[in-house]
Amino acid sequence: MAATRALPAGLGELEVLAVGTVLLMEALSGISLNGLTIFSFCKTPDLRTPSNLLVLSLALADTGISLNALVAAVSSLLRRWPHGSEGCQVHGFQGFATALASICGSAAVAWGRYHHYCTRRQLAWDTAIPLVLFVWMSSAFWASLPLMGWGHYDYEPVGTCCTLDYSGGDRNFISFLFTMAFFNFLVPLFITHTSYRFMEQKFSRSGHLPVNTTLPGRMLLLGWGPYALLYLYAAIADVSFISPKLQMVPALIAKTMPTINAINYALHREMVCRGTWQCLSPQKSKKDRTQ
Repeated sequence: MAATRALPAGLGELEVLAVGTVLLMEALSGISLNGLTIFSFCKTPDLRTPSNLLVLSLALADTGISLNALVAAVSSLLRRWPHGSEGCQVHGFQGFATALASICGSAAVAWGRYHHYCTRRQLAWDTAIPLVLFVWMSSAFWASLPLMGWGHYDYEPVGTCCTLDYSGGDRNFISFLFTMAFFNFLVPLFITHTSYRFMEQKFSRSGHLPVNTTLPGRMLLLGWGPYALLYLYAAIADVSFISPKLQMVPALIAKTMPTINAINYALHREMVCRGTWQCLSPQKSKKDRTQ
């Protein structure tokens, strides 16, 4: 039986319940919207393109983040972590891997859009599939390193979910943090920014941009930037001076990204909305059955 961990100092039961409620709403929203995106892609032949494969990969990563948040929400509502230390390691790995896949997946979508609109060439399957595989294999690789000793997974400040442990601030953590952040946050952020910047330059004369070129980069920075700042602070100072309540804010902000990404990359697009409506329409379903 898993041992029950006491609530950390500075957090009461009502506050842990509040965290659990917020996580639950974020999880259900992310699972629903990204699940709808995945369903529409799988059921609508017109959406099965190499470019949309990048969006599908992002939706799968964000669904993983939302499932991770759901586990954390249930544990917070129980006010304890019921899955033991091994479960904590699995939860940390799964959450970290899908978070990295989401960040890198956003950069892949940005590059795919640049390739489509600036080179005037359709993205090919033999480019999209290796790119998606690279995103997931790279994310799994970096997320597995803490399991092998470079970095470490441990409980979040609330004590009911697990993530990369930043409380120690030792050389092991610092070396992993800066290396991982460079390849999995700064590089994707650079790719996202430059891809949309080139698109702006391409369409500056016409004044008509086919996609929003400012929102993706800003959302990537605002959604994951607080986590990056918290980790950076932990690397240079004693993070115990920050209250557990404030330490949980970056996690709660990051868990909103699946919902934001689903709206920004998929559900606001006319083609995807039409495909979703066709999948959910009773008349469409009846027509499919008679064929």
